[in-house]
Amino acid sequence: MSGIPVALRPHVPEGAAAVTVAVRGARSDVTCHGPGVGPDSRFELGSVTKTFTALLLADAVGRGEVDLGDPIDRYLPAGARSRGSRGVTLSHLATHTSGLPRLPRGILRSALPSWYTNPYGAYDEERLFALLGRTRSHASPGTRVTYSNLGVGLLGYALACAAGRPYRDLVVSRVGVPLGMTMTTCDPNAPQVTGYSLGRARPPWRMPGLPAAGGLCSTGSDLARYLAAHLRPASVSPPSLAHALVDVRRPRLIPPHGDDRVCLVWNLRVRPGSDVVFHAGATRGFTAFVGFAPRADVGFAALVNRPPGPRGRFVQAAYECLRDLAADAVSG
Repeated sequence: MSGIPVALRPHVPEGAAAVTVAVRGARSDVTCHGPGVGPDSRFELGSVTKTFTALLLADAVGRGEVDLGDPIDRYLPAGARSRGSRGVTLSHLATHTSGLPRLPRGILRSALPSWYTNPYGAYDEERLFALLGRTRSHASPGTRVTYSNLGVGLLGYALACAAGRPYRDLVVSRVGVPLGMTMTTCDPNAPQVTGYSLGRARPPWRMPGLPAAGGLCSTGSDLARYLAAHLRPASVSPPSLAHALVDVRRPRLIPPHGDDRVCLVWNLRVRPGSDVVFHAGATRGFTAFVGFAPRADVGFAALVNRPPGPRGRFVQAAYECLRDLAADAVSG
């Protein structure tokens, strides 16, 4: 496990595959652990995908395709509009203040045969919109922060509608290609590391109905480029993407309980010397963490082919690695 940060090593299970990425200024170091694992090995990102969706949103605003205040109903099929979506804007979806439930209606029934392997696998776009019209909100839009896979999934659908192309193509053409992230896609059939849970191999993660909420796979090399772009957006083109890289980390609200600020999907934690911006994700066979500290000019990512357990501290340890990188950069 040589090269994996010391603080993270106890939280990488024996036999697991893992990759860490440390970005310090213009330098990027990718460390790999496990047989056959390299900088270009693909891992499932789970909800880290949502940060890509937020970037697509900010980029689409810069292109003049959408506005943060646009109602989601503008982009939904007529039969899918409901009381739950009434008054919900794209900004609400990106800040988890839509009031929509965490999971889409009907997911538990469709997921039962594969709950421990691929719960979203049979939940396609047709089923999503067939049931969305009966979805009820949990709170009025803008009044409460409630994490919602459904909300960010619908945000991705809206952005795809505005651009006139599927989300899986949009994220490649507008984020992957400009940033040189050639291995980051929503394709579950492309070669990737096998995920494991409870000693069993898990099939590739599929989210046909809500890919924008958790459908991406990526690599250490690509995440190094992703972090570098967030730290040095002025070097990125087109201008709409460069501006978006700054806009996604701007705090939008402070929840009544807790110290973190909510940005466009990203969480921001105020720290001495340099605030840290971060997000985590998981699937049935993987855990992922990505974060950066803009003023310290450092970033950190960690990927492992095991899901977070009830007592797992992989994400917390990865956050601490980022925090320590930022502290060292500021003090040095």
